[in-house]
Amino acid sequence: MTEFGGTAVLVVGGAGFVGSNLVRMLLDAGAARIVVVDNLLSAERENLPDDQRVDFRQGSITNDAILQGLSDEFDYVFHLATYHGNQSSIANPLADHENNTLTTLKLLERIHGFKRVQKVVYSSAGCTVAEKTFDEAHATTEDAPVGLYLDSPYQISKIVGEFYGNYYFRQYGVPFVKARFQNVYGPGEVLGAGEWRGTPATVWRNVTPTFVYRALKHMPLVVENGGIATRDFIYVDDICRGLMLCALKGQAGEVYNLASGEETSILELAKTINTLAGNPVPVEVGEKRWWDRSGKRFGSPDKAREQLGFSCEVGLSEGLGRTVEWTRANLDRIDRTITKHAVMMASAV
Repeated sequence: MTEFGGTAVLVVGGAGFVGSNLVRMLLDAGAARIVVVDNLLSAERENLPDDQRVDFRQGSITNDAILQGLSDEFDYVFHLATYHGNQSSIANPLADHENNTLTTLKLLERIHGFKRVQKVVYSSAGCTVAEKTFDEAHATTEDAPVGLYLDSPYQISKIVGEFYGNYYFRQYGVPFVKARFQNVYGPGEVLGAGEWRGTPATVWRNVTPTFVYRALKHMPLVVENGGIATRDFIYVDDICRGLMLCALKGQAGEVYNLASGEETSILELAKTINTLAGNPVPVEVGEKRWWDRSGKRFGSPDKAREQLGFSCEVGLSEGLGRTVEWTRANLDRIDRTITKHAVMMASAV
């Protein structure tokens, strides 16, 4: 993908897991300048490549000084900043508002008069619109109804971000495109990255990197509720390609699922990872998460395939294999980020 040759790009949340992988892909695609804004709440500075085309600005996009430092120079804007995860948002809804809802509003208020921007791509969440069920799941489409009873402040913030984007598109013509993520995994996700955010979910924040790390350490993988929950797992390179296609081909005002379209149970995920990592310790069964009502879900990839030409290229087994090998090679780094939270994590349990 070379269509980004010579472009200037703003990536908000660009030091995070997905953001840093996107920055690398944009550089490979010829971007001439990338401004990264990140407060390192759930990221590490070392995630970013050492490249003179990358201009890193540490701070929140809600910071007025950061906002005023942005000029009308960008061809594309990717808004990936968030308050990471459902459980962290349940523990601290106000912090979620500050780092999730407010980031979108203040960014849009700053850039709505910019003339050069061709597309603003917003990372939304498939879990928000997925049917809340533990029965048989059906692929969630982009036009699925949004319920009024959601599972977490994180889900609320993500859909409110879509609402704000729709408003600024209609009112000011901001070319806003919504990309609904499924469960992204892959190399570069560092457990414990960033600052303490109140609960052990700060470290054990996503199922795939948690399982991979624990399997490599020969620790038991704990599956809640028998592992019957299902998710749509998408490799990080695929999600980044999807984001870039949203920028290049997405229609302003539209929403696209970035999804594999394949439903995988958490028990199946755990067994696959144990096999790939050579973990001799069997899977353990834990209690159901009290807050999670969308137990089974996966996204429909049809619209993104038809309108963007997007489809996943990396299958789950191959992607997990790459993730296991990356994690194995970076265990010392991950151990360091986990250890810095050890005292507070122990007191929070």
